[in-house]
Amino acid sequence: MRLFLSDDTTGQYALLSAEESKHCVRVLRMTVGDEIWVTSGNGVMCRAQVSTPDDKCCEVEIVERIEDYQQRPFHLHLAVAPTKNTARLEWLVEKAVEIGVDRITPVVCDHSERGNQKIDRLEKIALSAMKQSLKALKPEIDQPVKLMDFLDKEKDSTAKKLVCYCYGDERHTLQEYYQAGQDALVLIGPEGDFSEREIATALSTGFLPVTLGSCRLRTETAGLYAVTALNFINEF
Repeated sequence: MRLFLSDDTTGQYALLSAEESKHCVRVLRMTVGDEIWVTSGNGVMCRAQVSTPDDKCCEVEIVERIEDYQQRPFHLHLAVAPTKNTARLEWLVEKAVEIGVDRITPVVCDHSERGNQKIDRLEKIALSAMKQSLKALKPEIDQPVKLMDFLDKEKDSTAKKLVCYCYGDERHTLQEYYQAGQDALVLIGPEGDFSEREIATALSTGFLPVTLGSCRLRTETAGLYAVTALNFINEF
């Protein structure tokens, strides 16, 4: 199954981007009648056939549409502090998308060592991971936001809100708070963890205190752990 991206797959025919066209025609040597799969990242997977194998603007004919292709029964929003090493956050985005996440928000915390983040770079990584894992729904990648502003914005969210941090005795496991089928919003802090005021504010806005085990994890590891655990709970 070879998956390509198109800006618009609503009609009988769709056009691949210049980059996708080059890969399809010049690299893979696809020609008229060859079958591929196409999506615009809106959750619809399309079976298609190459109709005009142009390496700059390849046209394909849509043969079949599959709505809500392999959609999960829950919405997963990961809010995570940008890592000091940008490559670590990029790795997290790639792997989280492959496993299954709907939205990622970088949150700038009191102990964050990085506030800026190239969102266009993360979006490209997310798209590539979406294709790699044969998904049809493109995850949202938000602009970085200060944690306090994020908490205020999400205070009325109906998702199960979980904040993961390293200290304190009142934390519980994911399994104690979360049940399969529930939408989830998971908050992961920076390398230096959340400050006490951030934890207090998160708890006051409805977040539940969660531990990810006895081991101290890197930010990106904690994020992937949470994404994997929640997907596992919903699968099994």
